Amino acid sequence: MKTDLISTRLAIEQGLTHPQAVAEACLAVAQSKACEHVFIQLTPEALRETAQQPKISQQKLAGLAVSIKDLFDVQGQVNKAGSVVLQNQPAALHDAVAVGRLRAAGASLIGRTNMVEFAFSGVGTNPHYGTPAAWDGLYDCAVGASGQGHVPGGSSSGAAVSVATGAAFIGLGSDTGGSIRVPAALNGIVGFKCTARHVPTQGTVPLSTTLDTVCAVTRSVRDTILAHEILSARHVPKAFRPLSNYRLAVTRNMMQDGMDPTVTLAFERSLSKLRAAGAHIDEIDLSELNELTAMMSTGGFSPAQGYAWHRQRIAQAGERYDPRVAQRVMRGRDMKAHEYLDLLQTRRHWIDRVESALLGYDAVLSPTCPIVGPTISDMAPGEQRDAEFFRVNALLLRNTSAVNTLDGCGISLPCHAQGELPVGLMAWHAAMHDDTVLQLALLLEPLLMEPLNPASTCKP
Repeated sequence: MKTDLISTRLAIEQGLTHPQAVAEACLAVAQSKACEHVFIQLTPEALRETAQQPKISQQKLAGLAVSIKDLFDVQGQVNKAGSVVLQNQPAALHDAVAVGRLRAAGASLIGRTNMVEFAFSGVGTNPHYGTPAAWDGLYDCAVGASGQGHVPGGSSSGAAVSVATGAAFIGLGSDTGGSIRVPAALNGIVGFKCTARHVPTQGTVPLSTTLDTVCAVTRSVRDTILAHEILSARHVPKAFRPLSNYRLAVTRNMMQDGMDPTVTLAFERSLSKLRAAGAHIDEIDLSELNELTAMMSTGGFSPAQGYAWHRQRIAQAGERYDPRVAQRVMRGRDMKAHEYLDLLQTRRHWIDRVESALLGYDAVLSPTCPIVGPTISDMAPGEQRDAEFFRVNALLLRNTSAVNTLDGCGISLPCHAQGELPVGLMAWHAAMHDDTVLQLALLLEPLLMEPLNPASTCKP
């Protein structure tokens, strides 16, 4: 039996299994070495209580396990945002909007997942709660996150590993510069960043009010569509267009710069597969991408808006922050008002020009990340490693953050072969092209990836 949510829900409907049995299996994985450092808080009682409700199997999510990034308010729980700075805050009185929508659809909340402190990195490390190892299929379950594994990507690190290992079917997370798509790519699963305005952010700890997007990781595109429909309270129409009817683009510049050999092989092989299946793919010079470095030279939205939220907390408890996170937050202190206003205007004009350049195309294809995930030990804390950490962080987020700057949407699909480290292919476009990107992803998914070993083969 396939292990995605929709297949499991069908098995429940057919009487082949029931929510309680699935819940116990998910909980066993969540408590195994495969999920070491994945959960900041497990809630087995809540999971079991929902799965045992008499009519739960009739709901969209059928009582199946959903993990919640430690960035969202859940009634009765403390929202720490992956930090120790907020650990003494009062428990939330209400669910975040996204959490409430998942709960109303029948989700069983298995727990709060680990994350980069305050969502401010694409690497996935956390010095307070440990760093979960990416579920990349290249290490034995017993190894766990002892440092021999690879970084999970961030900032939604635990969310991605919870889904990849089989502990959860949906991992609720956020994406400000790639925080859903990067960990999806590094764990070999699906991550969709919708147009930001589709899902309310109420009840989340903010990073950038301009760029923050609420979205999710899943094990398949059809699960992604279901999760997006629930989170956005909208319907994604079905499409019956063959792949040959889509006009796709690949950018010659920036997004393919600096690809490592593993990503180069997987990306070029993927394009060959798609062309062989009838896809029309044009190579284009999207020169606007070359302007991003200069546009963000004064720091960008996340440091400026992040500093506005953190300035009092960091003044009072700066020594308790992850030093790498604090360094990025403090960059926003020096941005001047005119620089911020210039950035807003420059971005608006840049979006208009990119949208004009992409007229006539259904989506752009690129590597989600130009490099595979380094090892956890290579990214360990320490001043001597900081330069390498920030270099890797910038590379991991480079392609995905361009889509956030565009106010666009994008999906990361696994495109690696068995035995290779996970690599993601990203299909993306400007704002409000979500339905086309998702419909295209349904066609791309079976062409891109060989069958992977089921996550359920890990013995807790």
